[in-house]
Amino acid sequence: MGGLMPGGDVNDTSNSVEVVHPKGAGGVLLLCEHAARHIPARYDGLGLDAQARDSHAAWDPGARAVALQLSRALDAPLVASRVSRLVYDCNRPPEAETAMPQQSELIEVPGNRDLTPTQREERTEAVYRPFCAAVSDMIATRRARGLSTVVITIHSFTPIYFGAWRETEIGILHDSDSRLADAMLAEADRLPERRIARNDPYGPEDGVTHSLKLHGIANGLHNVMIELRNDLVVDEAGVAAMAQELMTLIAPALDTLGEPGGGQGTGEGANA
Repeated sequence: MGGLMPGGDVNDTSNSVEVVHPKGAGGVLLLCEHAARHIPARYDGLGLDAQARDSHAAWDPGARAVALQLSRALDAPLVASRVSRLVYDCNRPPEAETAMPQQSELIEVPGNRDLTPTQREERTEAVYRPFCAAVSDMIATRRARGLSTVVITIHSFTPIYFGAWRETEIGILHDSDSRLADAMLAEADRLPERRIARNDPYGPEDGVTHSLKLHGIANGLHNVMIELRNDLVVDEAGVAAMAQELMTLIAPALDTLGEPGGGQGTGEGANA
């Protein structure tokens, strides 16, 4: 599902983070904090069984695949974590308990119980700081190239949470800066068959806007977080359809804000 950009332009900045299509010249920088379910061997599987390690608690199924499609369409770099969010959730600051959660929905995480300050710092240094450095470096590099940057982070969520069905299919999330979210939601009528909602199934009160604040708002950049219900992106056809639908919202929103992009990537893989 998904793949590398034509020509394979991926920078491995560390074992914990990848940068796909770093030379993309479009107006968007994509993030995917929960792209992988990998748990490095030194953490001994966090004491989880195979089912838990593969579940939505460990990663955001389909999110990286959709982000890769958007990277092509927007000629956009993508910064993605290579490590399970149960080891360290790159959308949380180090001081947050949920950065290394002891429980995710109904799944207890034995390997995250009673972590010492030293253990927490080791994970922060190994996973979180390389991810943040890769994003910051990309923003600085783009600024030096004279490129405008809009931060868009891609996530997915489970359709059933604590036994309750979630009606929302596409969530458009924002913190104090709602400009890009507002512009995207203004285009929701273009997708009448989709249930699109603001700050649902999560919102700022749930602590999910850390990346938006750190990489977007703090740098004065337009920003938005997109949540996709993961039953819609389980195969290549679903991923391709969702990426196309998101472009239906993103492209005119960028135009509304006077940002470059407009849905036409200029890179080699833009129409792949």
